[in-house]
Amino acid sequence: MTTSVAVVGATGRMGALTLALIDAADDLNLHAAISSKDPLEAMNGADVVIDFTVPGVSQQVVDHAIAQGIDVVIGTSGWSSERIAGITRSASTVPGLGVLVIPNFSLGSVLATAFSALAARYFDSIEIIEAHHAGKVDSPSGTATRTAELIGEARAERGPVIAPHADQRARGQQVASVPIHSLRLQGVVAKQEVVLGGDGELLRITHETISASSYEAGILLALRAVGTTEGVVVGLDKLIDLFPSVTP
Repeated sequence: MTTSVAVVGATGRMGALTLALIDAADDLNLHAAISSKDPLEAMNGADVVIDFTVPGVSQQVVDHAIAQGIDVVIGTSGWSSERIAGITRSASTVPGLGVLVIPNFSLGSVLATAFSALAARYFDSIEIIEAHHAGKVDSPSGTATRTAELIGEARAERGPVIAPHADQRARGQQVASVPIHSLRLQGVVAKQEVVLGGDGELLRITHETISASSYEAGILLALRAVGTTEGVVVGLDKLIDLFPSVTP
């Protein structure tokens, strides 16, 4: 069975990468390559829509896909928990519809975020430093926001992290009580460092993207999984077995 895919944001870096992956895959075919010059109706009839636009456009793309009953993979950063709650309500009215919200398609990044959430239960001082290329239009990144949210969930019983002087602008933007510091620099693809401080020690969990090729496996996984997904699912971690049980 072949899945037809509409790529929205096809002229961007991630859109172009996705077009190449679809072209090379035997089980995927291109329904439409949609740019800002094309109407959203060009996606109608596709099995899956993958969105690589910008935060101000992404909502329109997703709303149109849901209205058409098309499964959606959201690769655009900047989706807050409030916006996700909104599409969760919309998607629930379409039986069998799947929506995947993927803050980061890198498997290494997903693992680093999971490790950070695991460690967060044992440290009270936690901050995130994330860096992306100068052209990235949103901050903090979707990956950093997702990491902070998972850290907050992991610390639900322990409580907020220690973040002194939160009133000072240089202390970063707090998400789930975790300060996030965003860098936008030439020469950077993507990097995130979670710094956890304890009594007499520091733990640093760092992931750095060297090349966009690191996203390929995650993009293909999401495109192939969304057809069997029902409702809204956030994070590539939901599609892989992060902590498999070990059989002696």
